Amino acid sequence: MYIDTHAHLYRTYYPDDLEKVVQRAIAADVQRVIMPCVTASNMAELFEVQEKFSEYIFPLAGLHPTEVKQETYQEELDTLFSYLQDSRVVGVGECGIDLYHDKETLLAQQDAFQQQLTWARDFNLPLSLHVRNAYNETIAILNNFRSARLKGVMHCFSGGIQEARWAVEYGLFLGIGGVITFKNNQLQNIVKEIGIDHLVLETDAPFLAPVPYRGKTNESAYIPLIAEKIAAIFNLSVNDVMQITTNNALSIFNIA
Repeated sequence: MYIDTHAHLYRTYYPDDLEKVVQRAIAADVQRVIMPCVTASNMAELFEVQEKFSEYIFPLAGLHPTEVKQETYQEELDTLFSYLQDSRVVGVGECGIDLYHDKETLLAQQDAFQQQLTWARDFNLPLSLHVRNAYNETIAILNNFRSARLKGVMHCFSGGIQEARWAVEYGLFLGIGGVITFKNNQLQNIVKEIGIDHLVLETDAPFLAPVPYRGKTNESAYIPLIAEKIAAIFNLSVNDVMQITTNNALSIFNIA
């Protein structure tokens, strides 16, 4: 089976065909989906989908860095914290730092990120990390938690080879999605150097659909297309890629 380690299968994004989206994924042998949270208001929606597909959907609890608002983020975090002891929640995220959209909230983002790393440490939960234009800032904070031996995924990895090497040395995995199928992207070279033992598959659905669906709504059913590209990079069979990346994902998330 495949595992999609990051997909937003909310009814908000699939208002008319969510059930069909899930069934197409299952038909493509994508048997587990890790579903991150963006804001506290998402949790009801995550649980609604999880209850319908309880052996398929595995929710996380976390505050996305672009949703960190100076006036409200602590209230959001307090609400999300209350979900951490719910057995349906299998990790923290997506959390991190994003300076692509807004640099003025950096201090608030840093505080929110540190609080969520503390959750992961104290509850022994894995992380789904969102980092955009902020690898130096993110690494500086993660280095303060080295002794905690945190587990997790650098979701939709967009750094360079130095950042990839740091992540692997830290013990994190790189989340590889549809971008790997795009023409002239540098991610292929990074992946080849880092090695498949440090990779997991993801879609980030409904965003970043792989070729030949680029620009269209993404689905977890497209995971095999990402696996095919990785198989070509490493000269492996698609089945080998499936087995290796699934085992990697199972080593991070308690979803067996």
